[in-house]
Amino acid sequence: MTETMLDDKIREQVKQIFSGLNQPVTVLFFGSNEENCEYCAQTQQLMEELVALSDKLALKAYNVDEQPELAAQYHVENTPGIVMVSPDGESFKDYGIRFTGIPAGHEFTSIIRDLLMISARDSGLSKDTKEYLASLDRPLHLQVFVTPTCPYCPQAVVLAHQMAMESPWVQAEMVEAMEFPMLADQFGVSGVPHTVINAGMGDVVGAVPEMALRQKIQQVMEAEQQEA
Repeated sequence: MTETMLDDKIREQVKQIFSGLNQPVTVLFFGSNEENCEYCAQTQQLMEELVALSDKLALKAYNVDEQPELAAQYHVENTPGIVMVSPDGESFKDYGIRFTGIPAGHEFTSIIRDLLMISARDSGLSKDTKEYLASLDRPLHLQVFVTPTCPYCPQAVVLAHQMAMESPWVQAEMVEAMEFPMLADQFGVSGVPHTVINAGMGDVVGAVPEMALRQKIQQVMEAEQQEA
């Protein structure tokens, strides 16, 4: 028998939290062949155990080597990858919410909070931030670099994911820095959380308040527009 990743106490706590789920949410898991993905099996098992705790949750698992077009559709370039969507007739509504790497340690909190947010169909952001995000007419990509032992990282991850939920132009991705050191090095990540805006056009270090991230995003987007 395979050893479970979530113990009985955690399962009961999460079940209680999930009693507050409203609308259904589907987790899309993207893995790859084991020799290329050290944490794929663990991540898939973690997601399987998690969605089993509520009938409002479902999981679909894919292999990027076998289904590259689907991976490209959901902008999954690295594995393990997690995409959170909601059922929409025969297809899914994609909120631009991504996890690259295993959401272990403190990042387990981010997964839980995201599921509650998507199930509520409400980002929970302020009126000012919602209005700004509604005004976007160009893509915005947020990559939040984290480590499992960082207690402040979930705050930064969930804030980025809230912004993704609010606008179809926003894609926000948690990136586990130790699993993907080349990505972390590419953007000069030396401490976490570190939020990279539009592939390095700007960044924010630390878990900053909503208004501070919004203002930095505005600066980046305005600067890009002036350069265009």
